Amino acid sequence: MIVYGKRIAELVLLKHSEKIQTIYLAKEIDKKLFQAFAKLNIPLLRVDSKKAQALAKGGNHQGYLLEISPLAPLEWNAIKTMQFVLVLCGVNDVGNLGALFRSSYVLGVDGIVICGLKELKQEGVLRASAGAMLDMPFAVVHNALDVANELRLANFTLYGTNPKGTHLTQIPKGKKALFLGNEGEGLGNRILKKMDQNLAIPQKREFDSLNVSTAGAILIDRIMNGRY
Repeated sequence: MIVYGKRIAELVLLKHSEKIQTIYLAKEIDKKLFQAFAKLNIPLLRVDSKKAQALAKGGNHQGYLLEISPLAPLEWNAIKTMQFVLVLCGVNDVGNLGALFRSSYVLGVDGIVICGLKELKQEGVLRASAGAMLDMPFAVVHNALDVANELRLANFTLYGTNPKGTHLTQIPKGKKALFLGNEGEGLGNRILKKMDQNLAIPQKREFDSLNVSTAGAILIDRIMNGRY
């Protein structure tokens, strides 16, 4: 897959150079950075702006494009050994997925489970996450109900999200999982009934709801740090 942009290119070079298959440069770059790429001893190609735009599908590549190997999802059993996991049920907007990967990585989530998607568009999510997806373990499981059942059997406390839910009043102990629903409908009733507690975020002003990635970041922080 193709990733692009100076920041992501530098991040991949620094931490995940083994994933790079081909380097495409559409402009002159810093000499030290060029030498670092050249030392990898993999194909390094100069391309014109037309080719670069085609590779980036019109995105702002800043002259840096890398072909990297796709990210490998975790085996499901590895998720069950973690302490705090985020379960995304039908969240399909690339921007929201990327933001949730970034927040999860920064705030200390151990792994993400992605449910209900026909296809995970890794290139878009990786870019929207500012590269955090490279270091955030994730698994892909079709059925969120199966995830809930198996996490409960693995001694997780399950937290859902619902505008009619209750407020978090203490830091949960032990293994825990936070379930977030899709952008339009949230979590379905069958999932909500599986939860140990369904959480709501107190609002100072009346409004429909928070964006799922914003709500997710707030709840992750509250569950991790007890900010009520």
